[in-house]
Amino acid sequence: MIWLSESFSHRLGRPWTQVADAFSIEGEEYRNPPGANRRTLRFELQGKGYFLKLHWGVGWKEIFKNLLSLRFPVVGAANEWKAIRRLQQLGVETMRLEAYGEQGRNPATRRSFVVTRELENTISLEDYCINWETRQPDFAVKQQLIRRVAEMTRQLHRNGVNHRDLYICHFLLQQPWDGGESALHLHLIDLHRVQLRKQAPRRWRVKDLGSLYFSALDIGLTRRDLLRFLRHYHDQPLRQILDQQRAFLLSVEKRARALRSKGIADG
Repeated sequence: MIWLSESFSHRLGRPWTQVADAFSIEGEEYRNPPGANRRTLRFELQGKGYFLKLHWGVGWKEIFKNLLSLRFPVVGAANEWKAIRRLQQLGVETMRLEAYGEQGRNPATRRSFVVTRELENTISLEDYCINWETRQPDFAVKQQLIRRVAEMTRQLHRNGVNHRDLYICHFLLQQPWDGGESALHLHLIDLHRVQLRKQAPRRWRVKDLGSLYFSALDIGLTRRDLLRFLRHYHDQPLRQILDQQRAFLLSVEKRARALRSKGIADG
C-alpha cells in the first residue's frame, strides 16, 4: 500500500510504487535510536523540507517483551499515520502528511514509512520558555500558551487519544508570533507512540499530564498558572475541579515528581 499527496508526488517527479523507493532516499540523518528499528531522515525536494520516518520489523522477541511489560509495541509507521489523521480531524494542529506506505502483514517483519512536511520557522515551547524563570514573559503571552496547551490536551483526552510523550518540547510554536490569539499556531509532534481509543483510560491521562507537568516544572510557572491550566483542561470551575478531581490531581503530581526524581522522561 502506497499513498502520496498530490503536491509531494509532483515534487518527486516520479511515483513511488513500492516501499523500497522510500528506503532508497538519502538525506540528513535526524534520528536513529539504537535498537529501535526506526530511522528519521530530513531531505529536500525543490526547496521544501521533509521528514521521512522508516520502520522495519522489530521481531517477535521485542513485541512480546513490550506486551509482557504492559507496553503497546510500535511496529510501524501506521501508528503515526493514523495519529496525525486523527489530530487533524479533531482540529489539533500537528504535522502535514505527504506520504505513507507499508509492505508485509507480519508485524515482526513489516517495513513501512511516513513522510511529513517540515514545519518551518518554529520553536519548541521548551526553548521558547527557557528564560521564563528569570525573565517573566508578557502576561497575555503566557496566558494564551497555557490555555492553548490545555485545550489541545483536553481535545485529545476527551476523544480517546493519549500521546505517551507529552512534553513541552513536542509543542512547536510558529514564528513569528505577535502575541495575538488569532495568530497563535502550536503544532503537536512526535506522534509515533500515540494510542487511539474510544476513551482515554485514566492511567494514560495521568501519564500524559504528569509528563507535561514534569517538563514544565523549571520554567517559572506560578500556582495561578497551574490553576489556569486545570481550569481550561477540565473546562470546569476551579472549586469543582479541586473538590471532585483531588485524587486525579494527586496522581498527576506523583507522576511528575517520580519523573523528576529519575531525572529522565521515560514516557
